[in-house]
Amino acid sequence: MKDILERLVNGELNVDEAEHLLKADNILEFDNVAKFDIKRNERTGFPEAVFSPSKDYEDLLTIITNYLERSNDDLIITKLSQERYEKILKDIGEDSHIFDYNRRAQILVIRKEIAKKEPIAKIGIITAGTSDINIAEEARVIVEEGGCEAITSYDIGVAGIHRLFPQIAHMVKEGVRVFIVCAGMEGALPSVVAGLVDVPVIAVPTSVGYGVGEGGRVALDAMLQSCAPGIAVVNIDNGFGAGVFALTIVNSG
Repeated sequence: MKDILERLVNGELNVDEAEHLLKADNILEFDNVAKFDIKRNERTGFPEAVFSPSKDYEDLLTIITNYLERSNDDLIITKLSQERYEKILKDIGEDSHIFDYNRRAQILVIRKEIAKKEPIAKIGIITAGTSDINIAEEARVIVEEGGCEAITSYDIGVAGIHRLFPQIAHMVKEGVRVFIVCAGMEGALPSVVAGLVDVPVIAVPTSVGYGVGEGGRVALDAMLQSCAPGIAVVNIDNGFGAGVFALTIVNSG
């Protein structure tokens, strides 16, 4: 950036050329492996994230080390196994940064420092069963990374619907701005929640089920077909996407 500005001042570039170069400079290329948007946090309010499962370990390590050298923002690694996390910790070194790994959600946040801030809003996160908690925890990490307080209640699905109402009432009383509802099987819970509240509901189908419900497709179709208004649906097991969408709603309000 400094080089571009110096060339502008010296008359080697005009304003339009400098603008194009600065925009291009926002993309980092690491050893022909990955292109990173280092201004994403400034532009969207949320830092860069890496989806890890399909990446070769050496490529993943190259991405992480180069990013940490060139950016001051946090880095999020999603769907990261415990084994890979421990290897990353060993290869990078625990003393270099703050490593915050959620084993259940298999998500890693790498920070240079921890900044204490007042939460900008409250977001409710609910699961139908305990089998959905790993996806809900992924959403919780993202929500908290984005500066919100997560109020969680797990295992309150329609199989024992009496459990749901006190938890919903508590969250409404706390003034939650958005609900994230994770459910597998027949995926009914988001419709019930949306019929009770006057704030947006983000439905997250999970790959919990058997028979026709195996893999989460039945839950996804049911949530897309819901007759309750005010529901948005993300992809199967996409707790990350649900968390980012909740933050987008909060930040735009």
